Amino acid sequence: MPKEVSQQKAAVLGLQHLLAMYSGAVAVPLLIGGALKFNSTQMTYLVSIDIFMCGLATLLQLMRNKYFGIGLPVVLGCAIQAVAPLVMIGKKFSINTMYGAIIVAGIFVFLIAGFFSKIKKLFPPVVTGTLITTIGLTLIPVAFQNMGGGNSAARNFGDSKNLIVSFITIAIIIALEIWAKGFLKSISVLIGLILGTIIASFMGLVSLKPVIQASWFHLPQFFYFGVPKFEWSSSLTMIIIALVSMVESTGVFFATGDLLHKNISEDDLKRGYRAEGLAQILGGLFNTFPYTTFSQNVGLLQLSGIKTKRPIYWAASLLMLMGLLPKVGALVTIIPTPVLGGAMLVMFTMIAVQGIKMLLQTNLNDNRNVLTIAISIGLGLGVTIYPKIFQNLPQTVQLFLSNGIVVASLSATLLNLLFKKGSGEK
Repeated sequence: MPKEVSQQKAAVLGLQHLLAMYSGAVAVPLLIGGALKFNSTQMTYLVSIDIFMCGLATLLQLMRNKYFGIGLPVVLGCAIQAVAPLVMIGKKFSINTMYGAIIVAGIFVFLIAGFFSKIKKLFPPVVTGTLITTIGLTLIPVAFQNMGGGNSAARNFGDSKNLIVSFITIAIIIALEIWAKGFLKSISVLIGLILGTIIASFMGLVSLKPVIQASWFHLPQFFYFGVPKFEWSSSLTMIIIALVSMVESTGVFFATGDLLHKNISEDDLKRGYRAEGLAQILGGLFNTFPYTTFSQNVGLLQLSGIKTKRPIYWAASLLMLMGLLPKVGALVTIIPTPVLGGAMLVMFTMIAVQGIKMLLQTNLNDNRNVLTIAISIGLGLGVTIYPKIFQNLPQTVQLFLSNGIVVASLSATLLNLLFKKGSGEK
């Protein structure tokens, strides 16, 4: 049994876990809210409720019971891979359709948890690595757009001020990764966002108006943006994204189990998946986003040497407390778009590199694996760059096929199965 720490030390360690995942957690509402043209009031609510739900989702995973909760010291945050499809659904249909799809996907995850824990063999590194690489690569254009100012059609897109603060943010993150140690290194992205925002404020790129206007306290609210609507292609898209998140979470579960010298059973996986499904359902009801287990917090467990659940309970509680204070949420919304773009470039490329690392576990001397990777990434990126290739198809089919992540996931899974069958492998 890992040695327990005092409540005071656990609180500090909990804050450390919060800071390590915070920038990744708030990136999703900032990106989606920005893409869907939310106003400052809507953005403040979105960030606040997102922070609150990250805490609640983490608690659901911590509290192991008969039905859900893996009971490991893990932290949940918004799934970054959901950004592109959610923005697409929000633009093609409506915000309400977006949340309806999230709820359907959450129900699907909860129901499929037992079955999914038995079919892990369908997701070898060649499939999961391809998916995660594609996710990272398809999000890079979003980062570049933000670095230029957010709106590529605007006359000031690529303005020198925007480029300066975005590259300064990147430089800060890189410098911390090279020279910082321990805790400072683990929150390099967050520090980059803070320092980048401070520098941007001297250039006149920061407005405190959202903070001044925000209230001090508010409670989470069901259906803040309206009652969810349901549409089959949107739901199917989010189900596939949910499956990708389940694959990622599986890796985090096994990594955490290895740190704790604990064997992760099918029953453990089932409870873990169910907790994520339940968190996703609540996310849809409260008008937030899908949640997945964050890998960066596993690294922090190893770094700190403290592997008990007590600090994670503190992290979850602090997240929920921060989510109840809109002014805290509003502070996050004042981050200039170019600063956010710089940080996003680092995070998104790191996602792609993580996928490449997984692909290195495969036999790249086998042309079948190479073809699976090449065709799937090619289709995913091609569709992302030219989504209008399917513009003559029905709208619902368009939405499904114009999502590069969806196309890549289907391609990788089917090609892997096809090549295995063709070679006689089991």
